Amino acid sequence: MILRLLNFVVIGALVLAAAWVYRIKFDATVQAERLAKLRGEVRHERDAIAALRAQWGQLDNPERIEALAKRYLPLRPIAPTQFDTFDHLPDRVPHDVAANRDAIGGTIENLQKSDTNPTTGSIQAPAVTPAADGTGQTPTPAANGGPTQ
Repeated sequence: MILRLLNFVVIGALVLAAAWVYRIKFDATVQAERLAKLRGEVRHERDAIAALRAQWGQLDNPERIEALAKRYLPLRPIAPTQFDTFDHLPDRVPHDVAANRDAIGGTIENLQKSDTNPTTGSIQAPAVTPAADGTGQTPTPAANGGPTQ
């Protein structure tokens, strides 16, 4: 009786071991299929990248860009009259601009300091005059017939 029970336990263990090995084999097959699919996708993406690089090279061709520029841009060759002589340049840079590391910012500051009229363009700043009604308040643009907000 004990021998028969031992045989059933061994047979059960063999069946469980076979089921476990089959499961491992099935999982390995699924993983191999997944790996093959991913490799195919990677190959497809590499082919797409290669095609895009070839297209980029074609679009980036200097002769193509030159032809498009001639076709769509109204460019003309540089005329010799467009160059100026060195005697029209200032003799030296102003001291405060040379000391400033930001030459453009210094130039802008110098322009703002030397500008007596702070407005730009053709529109002058409105003159501030007291109102004619005796209140001493400056009229608003709407009262002057200007634009309303």
